[in-house]
Amino acid sequence: MEKIAVRGGIPLHGNVKISGAKNAAAAILPATILAGGKCIIENVPRISDVKYTLRILERLGAKVRVINKSTLEIDTAPLKGFTVTHELTRHMRASYYFLGALLGRFGKAKVAMPGGCNLGVRPIDLHEKAFAALGAKVDTEENAIISASADKLVGTRIYFDVVSVGATANAMLAAVRAEGRTEIENPAKEPHIVDLANFLNSMGANIRGAGTDIIRVDGVKELHGCTWSVVPDQIEAGTYMVAAAVTGGDVTIENVTPKHLEAITAKLRESGATVDEGDDSVRVIGGSRPAKCSVKTMPHPGFPTDMQPQMAVLLSVAQGTSYITESIFDNRFRYVDQLARMGAVVKVDGKMAVIEGVESLMGAPVQADDLRAGAAMLIAGLVANGQTEIDRIEYIERGYEEIVAKFRALGADIRYIKCEESTALTA
Repeated sequence: MEKIAVRGGIPLHGNVKISGAKNAAAAILPATILAGGKCIIENVPRISDVKYTLRILERLGAKVRVINKSTLEIDTAPLKGFTVTHELTRHMRASYYFLGALLGRFGKAKVAMPGGCNLGVRPIDLHEKAFAALGAKVDTEENAIISASADKLVGTRIYFDVVSVGATANAMLAAVRAEGRTEIENPAKEPHIVDLANFLNSMGANIRGAGTDIIRVDGVKELHGCTWSVVPDQIEAGTYMVAAAVTGGDVTIENVTPKHLEAITAKLRESGATVDEGDDSVRVIGGSRPAKCSVKTMPHPGFPTDMQPQMAVLLSVAQGTSYITESIFDNRFRYVDQLARMGAVVKVDGKMAVIEGVESLMGAPVQADDLRAGAAMLIAGLVANGQTEIDRIEYIERGYEEIVAKFRALGADIRYIKCEESTALTA
């Protein structure tokens, strides 16, 4: 068992290269099932969620070959199975994408309820609604296995009364080989939704409108293999942007799409940081002490919920009172108790957090309550006085490739330690 130890107070400087997007890879890798052949996927992040996704593919019969550290060849031609057990789904939320991919190829799928971070109630009823609209019968079987089957899938109109990234992706996966046209109204518009649509089109699908208010999918009889590079991870990029700003550093974040970062950039500028955009990079220069601001999470192109905990760390040392309103998840403020251990003053009332900025945070033993909360604790450790030790780092490893090495290359005093090496007081 390991922890991450961080000694704060060092401004970050240098360049950091962003990996492929976790949320895009989470959908694209299962989508290779629809090809029924070989796909070469580049810019794949080396994170635990990818490891578990590949394990599921191999268990279903696919052949996976590592070409280099970020490139995979996936051959789904020999794939025969269509059941994914709880043993394999419990580690990650995005395992539900296997429902859409298997249903689209075989007309049947059995996938156990997903695991992942506990961010409150996240039902998959919208996914089931989409499958049913396409003509599938959807049931819950013993051991919480979701079963979907159809003699044939037929294009239809699907309207989501709540914007859902997962349901939008699953609807596309199931619809690409359905008969006729499917129109998905009020879909998610995130960059990884657009990336998935473009990947499917490279395999021979006919999808238009990804990133707009209506996605139109004209079904095709078959798809084929292709080569694809996963879009850069906007949340990883945003995490390093906030870390640079709050430590008063000067960091150039490379391999990004600046347009995908506009909501994050706007709030960092409002808080006093300088953000210079390049063609595929952004440079963030932090000031002395951040200025207060208010943040409300929204579906893309609004401020991403996955950046809310990181931004809260910056606001915890800002001048004045800031407000964060969470409009996506019910349980996103769990990290506040950990931040309070470091001296932050945060009061949560329902879906709003009121943050009274303090001059500095103090190092303390904390834990990662979920993926993005873990990233927030790392940033808090970077700005705090003294040493911070972060437990339950398996959450962080779900979505950040080589995060300790990347922060160390920027000058941070950060390392892995064995639990028995811990010098902090026990919680």
